[in-house]
Amino acid sequence: MNSLKRLALNTLLLLCFGTAAIAQQQSSSTSFIVPDRRDVSLYQVNTRAFSVAGNLKSVTVRLDSIKALGINVIYLMPLYPVGTVNSVNSPYCIRDYTSIAEEFGTMDDLKTLVNTAHQKQMGVLMDWVANHTAFDHTWTKNKSWYKQDSTGKIISPPGTGWNDVAQLNFDNPDMRREMIKSMKFWLDNVNIDGFRCDYSDGPPFDFWKEAVASLRAAAESKKLLLLSEGTRADHFKAGFDYNFGFHFFENLKKIYKDGKSVQSIDSINAADLKGALPGQQYVRYTSNHDVNSSDGTSLSLFDGKKGELAAFVVVSYMQSIPMIYNGQEVGTANRLTFPFTTDKIDWNINPAHTAAYKKIIKFRAGSEPIRRGQLKTYSDNDVCVFTKELGSKKVLVVANLRPKAISYQLKSPLKNTRWKDAFSGNTKTLKTAVSLEPYQYMVLESQ
Repeated sequence: MNSLKRLALNTLLLLCFGTAAIAQQQSSSTSFIVPDRRDVSLYQVNTRAFSVAGNLKSVTVRLDSIKALGINVIYLMPLYPVGTVNSVNSPYCIRDYTSIAEEFGTMDDLKTLVNTAHQKQMGVLMDWVANHTAFDHTWTKNKSWYKQDSTGKIISPPGTGWNDVAQLNFDNPDMRREMIKSMKFWLDNVNIDGFRCDYSDGPPFDFWKEAVASLRAAAESKKLLLLSEGTRADHFKAGFDYNFGFHFFENLKKIYKDGKSVQSIDSINAADLKGALPGQQYVRYTSNHDVNSSDGTSLSLFDGKKGELAAFVVVSYMQSIPMIYNGQEVGTANRLTFPFTTDKIDWNINPAHTAAYKKIIKFRAGSEPIRRGQLKTYSDNDVCVFTKELGSKKVLVVANLRPKAISYQLKSPLKNTRWKDAFSGNTKTLKTAVSLEPYQYMVLESQ
């Protein structure tokens, strides 16, 4: 909320309700501090599949359960009205950027969700689709705001097969201004904490640079978290906090399915973070709404519960911001298939699996070396091994990413060392080799 709007609101509150109302409003807006971008653990909410009702109120009542995982930021898939022209009922086919679809509830429902999350010290990001709109979006009255063919017909994004959406024209300055204004609407009116920007590789660099700068200026002293769902290195230069871990995920699948060397992770790390400034990172995952629907659940992709957890330990601790897709923490075995209207999550299954996720995320939340430490890798073809070191503190992670028992031969710096098990607190002495069961992982802290 900008200073003029805040002043006007405080004046109105004073006239109507007295100073107590001002204090309450100020408290609700200032008590939550957006976490440092290095300290985020992210949770994706697919509202349609999240509950039987498929609405915002159902998300609000489960915020305690999400927080209990160790999560401090959630991102909500698009909540906007969906287009009806050429429609396949995709939530990414947006008819109006500044309203809430009736299927999800009301603007007040979203405000309640955000306020409740803030009270629980959790941030909320909204999904933003800047590249394209529905063909019946309110903007289509301005044809120059869209790409057109030789006959003047508005076209879909070329080469994508996304025939339900219309490609915006980023050469039009009026469209750009209105896009950024629409994004600011949610900062001013709902007090969200940032955006996950869908298909960010579509819009050009100079648009994102302008948008990011404008949003951060509008937020004044409040930090924003901005996630680019893209891979271009210039997203970091544009000012995004995060890029998206497409390459890491695909490589991890090949390690599990094709026996690709675990050491290949090192080259992915180097390539992904080339050009990143301090604190800028990749968001990585073992599932999200796209791959869950198209490829399979994280259980099927990573060989069951044990394999999935080993993969998630690497995602969470190595060099990234981890993301959980709703339902994977309870071991949901069925895919939540597009357009996400039929399959619903059963939150009462596999409590032991949920407990394992809690241990993994909560340790990350409490470990500065994991979140901010220097990475050194000691992996071989089968076992992912690395340390994260910050000052005098060090964490060692050993994760067998194979469905067979393996004896990992320790590298010189790790031989004959003593550690504390991060989960049990027991002392662990390493000699020259470590025997690992299939998909076994160890997380050890320096004593």
